[in-house]
Amino acid sequence: MKHLLNKEWRLAASPLSYIFLIAALMTMLPGYPILVGAFFICFGIFHSFQNTRETNDTLYSALLPVSREDIVRAKFLFTAVLQMIGFAIASILTAVRMTLLSTALPYVNNAMMNATPLYLAFMLIIFCAFNLLFVGGFFKTAYKIGLPFLAFGIAALLLISLAETLHHLPGLAFLNAPAGEGLALQFGLLAAAAVLYILATILACHIAKIRFARLDL
Repeated sequence: MKHLLNKEWRLAASPLSYIFLIAALMTMLPGYPILVGAFFICFGIFHSFQNTRETNDTLYSALLPVSREDIVRAKFLFTAVLQMIGFAIASILTAVRMTLLSTALPYVNNAMMNATPLYLAFMLIIFCAFNLLFVGGFFKTAYKIGLPFLAFGIAALLLISLAETLHHLPGLAFLNAPAGEGLALQFGLLAAAAVLYILATILACHIAKIRFARLDL
């Protein structure tokens, strides 16, 4: 497993996967749907899977003296680590917005979603969708990436639209308060999203192992 992960980081990974982590900085943008940053982080990871396809890395990995389960596990670990790096950056910036910059006019008057624990929760849910729909979908064939990414793109658009709509509904304006009113509820939702992310990723990995084991490469 250690050697497979080294291969993922040093050979299979596209430089764009690392560059697109900058998208986590969108957390600081007022007047912008900041959850798009989560989509772009996943888009960066997508490029590594594209690189995997173009270089026949999956076939190369299958010829190595390793199990197919470890190949799938390495891909999911690679994906999850990049997602957690982006999430950590977004979390730090969210804390900055909710404390040092909570009274800044661009955030107080922001009609779009502010950086709050709810924002971080939706970020994890978007990552869930990527792991289930794209990474899990990739291992149906181990080379088709278009339809799985399209499915993820549609899901991400719906999730972003939902997140941007919630605080406009009657009685839910507190969800967008830059100082973080209703923190107990929001942190509860964040904790639930974290559990969902872990379970969804484990489930997606399990399904992908079954699919990949059946493939005739």
